[in-house]
Amino acid sequence: MYNLNIKDIARLAGVGVSTVSRVINNHPDVREDTRQKVMKVVEEAGYIPNNSARNLKRNDSNQVGILVKGKYNPFFARIVESIETRMADEGYTLVLHYNNCQVDDVEAAVEVVMEKRLCGMICLGGNYDRLDDARLTGLHTPMVLASTCVDAKADRSLFSSITIDNIRASRQAVDYLCDLGHTRIAIIHSGDADTCNGMLRLEGYKKALAARGIPFDPDLVDDGDYTFEDGEAAMKRLLERCPDITAVFATSDTKAIGAARAILQSGRRIPEDVSVVGFDGMEYGAFYNPPLTTILQPFEEMGEKAVEMLFRLMRKKSAHEHLVLSTELVRRASCKRI
Repeated sequence: MYNLNIKDIARLAGVGVSTVSRVINNHPDVREDTRQKVMKVVEEAGYIPNNSARNLKRNDSNQVGILVKGKYNPFFARIVESIETRMADEGYTLVLHYNNCQVDDVEAAVEVVMEKRLCGMICLGGNYDRLDDARLTGLHTPMVLASTCVDAKADRSLFSSITIDNIRASRQAVDYLCDLGHTRIAIIHSGDADTCNGMLRLEGYKKALAARGIPFDPDLVDDGDYTFEDGEAAMKRLLERCPDITAVFATSDTKAIGAARAILQSGRRIPEDVSVVGFDGMEYGAFYNPPLTTILQPFEEMGEKAVEMLFRLMRKKSAHEHLVLSTELVRRASCKRI
């Protein structure tokens, strides 16, 4: 049989890549029937784990992986740029991988580490709420999760993380609109499938309204991916359902600018008729007309801190760390008092 890789073995055995990793590493937390099924495929294929767990224990690799969730996202692109600069200065090579499909993010991270024999991994975005000890202990590879969230039950001694307080940041955005007199405030978030940052930002929106005594109206909620097109489509639906909207909070700048296009195409003005607030603090927001009010995420600091954390872990100079960075409300001309 042709030379298979660990992903092929997982597919043929009907299990995940991390399960194959645990089997070939003789990890105890694998059911015996699963172990036998995997080993049967391994033996029949004549599989030699040359680029998998055996090599993961070696420290001679100079490759560091970056796993980015979803389609091209300019916010993540800025973080990658920051990471790339630091890595190049230290003599490391970056392996960039996008998880564009519905593959479990933890599974995708395990697969990339094992296939590329990485000495470290930084994960940008994604959902790691099903992160468990067994999927990390067999990797022998330091991992830093950035701009994501992790199940509170996960063993935080097995990974490092950098994030922001999404609930607080969203409350800050909606509080600002409330201070300007708005009560019919719509939100464009990232949908129920985004159980991480998207749901936290929606929760912050709801908390801000509740604190002001403003009833939550589900008709004022719509969703879309982190793209201009999805922001525009969501805003069109919102305006059709609720033409009395006076403000919208979009959970990314891309969606906010897409929403702004829909507002203008409807014959409304920004900010005279509808105020707009975004999230991320991308440079192009300052050059939009009118300039976009937004929640600024510290993307450069996030990238630099992720690299610093990873280097300390790779050099065994630190235990795993968990850092929450501050955000800032940047007030610009896309919002108006009513």
